[in-house]
Amino acid sequence: MTSIRNNTKSLQATSFSLKPMMFETFVCTMAMMAFSALAAPIARVIGLSAWQVGAAVTVAGLAWVIMARVWGRLSDRKGRRPVMLFGLTGFVVSYFILALFIDYALHSAILPVMAFIGIVVGRGIAGFFYAAVPVTTAALVADHIAPDSRAGAMAGVGAASAAGMVIGPGLAGLLGPISLSLPLYITAFFPVIALLVLWRVLPKVELHAQPSANTVSLGDKRLRSAVGVAFVSTFSVAVAQIIVGFFVLDQLQLEPAQAARAAGVALAIVGVALIIAQIVLQKLTWQPKQLILCGGLIAAVGFVSAVLAVNTMTIWASYAIAGFGMGWIYPSVSALAANSVNPTEQGAAAGIVSAAQGLGIISGPIVGTGLYGVDNTMPYLLIANMLVVIVFWAARR
Repeated sequence: MTSIRNNTKSLQATSFSLKPMMFETFVCTMAMMAFSALAAPIARVIGLSAWQVGAAVTVAGLAWVIMARVWGRLSDRKGRRPVMLFGLTGFVVSYFILALFIDYALHSAILPVMAFIGIVVGRGIAGFFYAAVPVTTAALVADHIAPDSRAGAMAGVGAASAAGMVIGPGLAGLLGPISLSLPLYITAFFPVIALLVLWRVLPKVELHAQPSANTVSLGDKRLRSAVGVAFVSTFSVAVAQIIVGFFVLDQLQLEPAQAARAAGVALAIVGVALIIAQIVLQKLTWQPKQLILCGGLIAAVGFVSAVLAVNTMTIWASYAIAGFGMGWIYPSVSALAANSVNPTEQGAAAGIVSAAQGLGIISGPIVGTGLYGVDNTMPYLLIANMLVVIVFWAARR
């Protein structure tokens, strides 16, 4: 009986493909980033202020933080396939309804406060369901990929996410002048295709062991390195994203239109650098801690060099260096967490790491803009120092 079970597992493991996971990650990231790129012009047409747009983005991050661990544990108990499909279905439906509501708000005389409430609720529900997707993706990789190959596998998924980060805003910028709601409808369609593909190809036979009574806690010593690096890395990226527009305005003395272009190009370059870094990572045989250490130091150099930027070319180069370093950290964190726990705990571990990332996304903009008000170089110096400290600490543990 044991032999039959092992043979079945071996067969399922060899037939497992990352490509559907990469496609699902790509289209969902593209949808999320397209909304972010359109948020400001949509707010201007509807009559919302900047803080209201920020609140709508933040509430999705809060839903992610709250639900990531819940979805992870649920996937340990109920299985990866049902949780993944349920979460992705919820995201598809909620995102499409959000697109419909925004389209209605753009073409009607709806009160701004009602539009604000509708967008916040819509983003919150979308974040609630989307939290299940990256968690179960990481758990599936841990179930099917050997420990020494997990960093490379997660790099493939990360490269797909980075591609979505580039193409989502690009698509929004291309179609936005035609219609602000058109990019939302188009990016809402692709996750439907991903859902159909995953429904067809996701393994029906679960390879993970049944969860034990001892659940993984937020303070689990085995996950402290992964959680610390996950939080600091996403915190750093969130800070760099939110302040680059202000920095090029004040430090480089650009006009608003030029500053918007410079900031947009910088963020697009980060996405390209992430893709390149994660392609390179797949060719390496380094362990996750080695990749985290090197990636963190490279990213820190990039952020420090941003302080010395004297023109747009140097700020773009700085963000390219930082993005390349982050491209080694992101997949390695997931691999480090997966390698630190038992097969019965993969979903819970992925949920905790995802929650730490969500917390970084929420807190980064608040801290970054607050420090920028004191000194415009302080946010870059802070995140560079945080990265150096956390990667050396993780390497020594």
